[in-house]
Order: sequence, then structure tokens, then C-alpha cells
Amino acid sequence: MAAKRHHGGRCGWAEGSEAMRRYHDDEWGVPSRDDRHLFEMLVLEGAQAGLSWSTILNKRDNYRRAFDGFDVERIAGYDDGKVAALLDDAGIVRNRLKVRGTVSNARAYLATRAEHGSFADYLWGWVDGVPIVNRPGSPADLPTRTALSDRLSKDLKRRGFTFVGTTIVYSYLEAVGLIDDHVVGCPWKTGA
Repeated sequence: MAAKRHHGGRCGWAEGSEAMRRYHDDEWGVPSRDDRHLFEMLVLEGAQAGLSWSTILNKRDNYRRAFDGFDVERIAGYDDGKVAALLDDAGIVRNRLKVRGTVSNARAYLATRAEHGSFADYLWGWVDGVPIVNRPGSPADLPTRTALSDRLSKDLKRRGFTFVGTTIVYSYLEAVGLIDDHVVGCPWKTGA
């Protein structure tokens, strides 16, 4: 995710566009226990590697269309023909490793979900079901990784996930609300 700057209102990173403001105000940091949303955000965070979040956010509807509404069962069954079609789709990031990674991540996701009852149960178990609320006062206080993201990244990789390095995992945890990193003074901060 882009560097976060505090401007006395919402977190400064969200001020770049209306889409970024809506994402910040309506979704970022909101605890999600919806398996489809958790998978969607895992795909999008992985797609963002090396790119700006605004680039991925602007392609989000294209991703939803191209990846069958993030239907994890359908994605797990994609064959080489479907992967080739995705690589021809200008609406998404056409990186072979990322597209193939989405398919392998869907398979790993299903296996993890089967083991834990839901992916949400697996994920929220890392924080005992309660979001971690940080109180960063400035951008300098915001980490890009933590011991939690290190451990979760390692476990996801062990389970066969790709594009789940510790920095991506930390951003993912922020995106789906396991970590609340809204800066102090942001109106969307829990307990602000």
C-alpha cells in the first residue's frame, strides 16, 4: 500500500482519488470474516506487488469479472486455457506468475478452509478473533511488516500460497481489518 500521510482528516494515503477515499472510508481496516472477500483481497494484495494500490483498485472490477467474482472453487479449477485467456485480458495485471499464483492460491485456500472450517476462522485465529488496534501518530510510526506478518507469511507459504511475503501479508491484514492502522486523528480510527 502507498505511504500513508496524515493531513488532519482521513489517512493521507487515501487522498489521491475518489476511489482511494471510498476504499479507505468504507473498507480498509474494517474487520472482514467473509471468505469470498478475504480471498478477493488476498488476490488483489498479491497482484499489487511492485505496483501502486491505486492501480489495482482501478482494475478491481476487471478482476472481479475476469476471475468469476472471486469464486474460489471455480478459480481452483482453471486450466491452462483459462490462464492463457487471463494473460490476454488487458483489464488485469497480465503477469504470468501472478495469474498462475491466483490459481494455486485458490487451491491452497480451499485446503486451508477445509482444515479450519472457514478461511476466516484460520485467519482470525492468528489474532484470537480480535483486531489489533495500533495508534500510529505519523507515517513514521507505520510498519511494513511485524512478527505477526512474518509468522503468517511463513505459514501461508508452507500451505502452498504464493505472493504472500511478509510486507504483502501486513498490507492484507490491514485491508481486511485484522490490523487497524488508521492514524491518530483519522475519523475512521477505532476509538478515534
